[in-house]
Amino acid sequence: MEYPVPVILASSSPRRLQLLSALGMAVDVVPAAINETARVGETPDRLVRRLAATKAITVAARSPDSVVIGADTVVALGRKIVGKPENAEQARVMLTTLSGKRHQVYTGVAVYRETSQRGWVTVEVAEMAFRELDLADIDAYVATGEPFDKAGGYGIQGSAGNWVDSFTGNLETVIGLPTDAVQRLLERSLRLLSEVGRG
Repeated sequence: MEYPVPVILASSSPRRLQLLSALGMAVDVVPAAINETARVGETPDRLVRRLAATKAITVAARSPDSVVIGADTVVALGRKIVGKPENAEQARVMLTTLSGKRHQVYTGVAVYRETSQRGWVTVEVAEMAFRELDLADIDAYVATGEPFDKAGGYGIQGSAGNWVDSFTGNLETVIGLPTDAVQRLLERSLRLLSEVGRG
């Protein structure tokens, strides 16, 4: 997918970069350093929408002629947000909480260009249930170090994928960047660029 202006991914996630690269997109990576703490009473969908937009806008301010893609992913049990574990014990608690339960994964995607001061945001949701996990499963997974940079303490593309009992939605939403949503938003931005060019 070719684009007439530079495209920046406002994320350090190698998984998101891999998904964009699979589309044939050449992107620069400029992580956005923002506070990702949920506000009081903020629902999972509103949180990922706000953070994806904030990341895109923050990075675009430094590269106004580029189109910036921002994204954020959270795992939730109903309205309760399950964050990223900071240590092994937190990872064990999170995975124990998700064991045998149906939960949701929300990914917000934003596309923004500072020059036009126009942007779009969308939120995609996937739902899955894990089988019952025993402590040996959890301890072995935590020992790999895989939980520590991931929402909910797991990566579906890794060995945690073996725990899935049922799944609905787009797998890329769980990985962290639904590329069909990215393409839709980039197409809107491209139409705007075309209209400006004709004007």
